[in-house]
Amino acid sequence: MSAVIEVKSASRWYGDVIGINDVSLEFGPGITGLLGPNGAGKSTLMRLITGQLQSSQGEVRVFGEPVWSNQGLFRRIGFCPDQDAFYETMSGLEFVRTLAMLSGIPRREAREKAERALDAVKLAPDAWGRKIGGYSKGMRQRTKLAQALVHDPELLVLDEPLAGLDPVGRREVLELIRTVASGGRTVIVSSHILHEVEAVTRSIVIIHHGRLLASGDITQIRELIDEHPHHVSIHCSDPRRLGAALLAGDDVISVAFGREPGSIVVETAKPDSFYGRVADLVLAEGIRVQRLTSLDDNLQAVFSYLVK
Repeated sequence: MSAVIEVKSASRWYGDVIGINDVSLEFGPGITGLLGPNGAGKSTLMRLITGQLQSSQGEVRVFGEPVWSNQGLFRRIGFCPDQDAFYETMSGLEFVRTLAMLSGIPRREAREKAERALDAVKLAPDAWGRKIGGYSKGMRQRTKLAQALVHDPELLVLDEPLAGLDPVGRREVLELIRTVASGGRTVIVSSHILHEVEAVTRSIVIIHHGRLLASGDITQIRELIDEHPHHVSIHCSDPRRLGAALLAGDDVISVAFGREPGSIVVETAKPDSFYGRVADLVLAEGIRVQRLTSLDDNLQAVFSYLVK
């Protein structure tokens, strides 16, 4: 598929402060997680993609067109910012309806779409007519999501969309993101909480100090750090015997008993060789394996290794 978003050698600085530095990326349909700690440059990149900032160098194109000062593209983009920017005396329904009208939707249709959007983000109907100034953080976050969705955008950019939501709200929003993307739209979700993004996509982009560290499938990114030892937890019927057999190979650095009974933690510098050998050993020794888990094959480990 052709790229929906093309970021070509883009940099953005604010005086002497660099927001992003020489970033080149492409985003296609589906969900992509934009990951990095606070201050990494995620919000700067999202504002470049949505046409709110102009790049100091390089180019950003959306749907094949330059996005800066391209008003025709804005109706095709939905953006949920990380910071609040409300008219506090408006009700939630009035605010979302107004944003729909600014996108070119007629007044009567705008109200209907606003109600659907507020219902989709599960803002309680009895709050629709209340002033936003009296909303809780979670209610404000749902209202921001509703205004991003109200005009049915082809590209949805969500900057820390789960901030301020309780566990139930987070689960509901993650499910909404999956539903939106299932229709073939492009969704970018930023977060500094890595497991939240991992819940909705395997496609990730990691930035740090304004620079691109890695992009692609989490498994592919994991291959970039194979020079680091991997740690694998194995729950089995005879951990002592399996551990001794594994130590006989040159692909295993160490074996230790795990915290849970019946488990061992294996450190290997050659994961491909190790995984093949452990399967052969289990069959040859007649050992029953209940669970085998890579402790490093997750976003937190990937991010930590890449930053180092």
